[in-house]
Amino acid sequence: MNTRAILVMVGVLCVVAAVTLLSVSLGASAIPPGQAARAVLSHLPGLGGLGADLSDAQQTIIFELRLPRVVLALLVGAALAMSGVVMQAFFQNPMAAPSIIGVSSGASLGATLAIILGLQVSFAGLSAVPLVAFATALGVTGAVYALSRRGGRTPVGVLLLTGIAVGSFMSAISALILVTGQDPTHRDLDQVIYWMLGSVADRGWSYVTMILPYVAVGGVLTWVFGRDLNLLSLGDEVAGYLGMDVERVKLALLALGSLLAASAVAVSGVIGFVGLVIPHVMRIICGPNNRVLLPASALAGAALLAAADLAARTLLAPTEVPVGIITSLLGAPFFLYLLHRRREYRL
Repeated sequence: MNTRAILVMVGVLCVVAAVTLLSVSLGASAIPPGQAARAVLSHLPGLGGLGADLSDAQQTIIFELRLPRVVLALLVGAALAMSGVVMQAFFQNPMAAPSIIGVSSGASLGATLAIILGLQVSFAGLSAVPLVAFATALGVTGAVYALSRRGGRTPVGVLLLTGIAVGSFMSAISALILVTGQDPTHRDLDQVIYWMLGSVADRGWSYVTMILPYVAVGGVLTWVFGRDLNLLSLGDEVAGYLGMDVERVKLALLALGSLLAASAVAVSGVIGFVGLVIPHVMRIICGPNNRVLLPASALAGAALLAAADLAARTLLAPTEVPVGIITSLLGAPFFLYLLHRRREYRL
């Protein structure tokens, strides 16, 4: 890892720390940043006395309302960014995104079904919506992969077109369910639309517990495949000539990228552009080496989504904007700017 990449990651890590502190401090009931920092540090071994100057109400605000929300935003941002790195290397296209193989549309269908049917299933403190969304996201991704197999191989072009077709079909089913299955009060429609806009509001530690293993284990395993991602970026034939078992590695990477994206979408709804723009930007800054790009993108994605969530709940307070709207407002113009600057990228 070169000096520039290390400096970039240290800088982004500082941004993550600053955004986390601001997110814990700012809100309807402001808490001085110094007090908030001491309160968070007080939960580390040997530092229990640092948060003694906070009232019980402030402790509740920090540890039950704000901290789980910002931690969830960090994890979702990291998962989407790492999944974006995998998909862009997998499809050998910097315009690829985690949703390209039907993860988002599958999760949306699952969430729509759970909300419209009023499912009351719960597990480990999680409601039916994230559980069903996660299951259907993986199910749709598996279906896309199975439909794309050709003679023991998975051509990238076929996988891409199959993902688009299946994703459109799932979206159409979701729309049909909404049109025919909503109750007269339209509450179901409101819930589904809010979920599809993406949000980490009103999420407790159970949501953090759900996504954390996927981000931690999936992130480490994806980094282990960093060299293989570099080879895949050169094309399947070149990777095969260099000794890589292309189909086995592609299946493993597709599974890892899908797990990361599905876990993120399941707990936060559909949040766009993080998995598309962040890997693109960090590739320009850090270079194409995926061993460096993966951790750099994870940190940058975490910082972006945490900052977007902070803006979502403070800019128009007391009205809260879904964080997916903020990321789209930031991401779409910036991505168009990148497309204009980087003319060599072609779909």
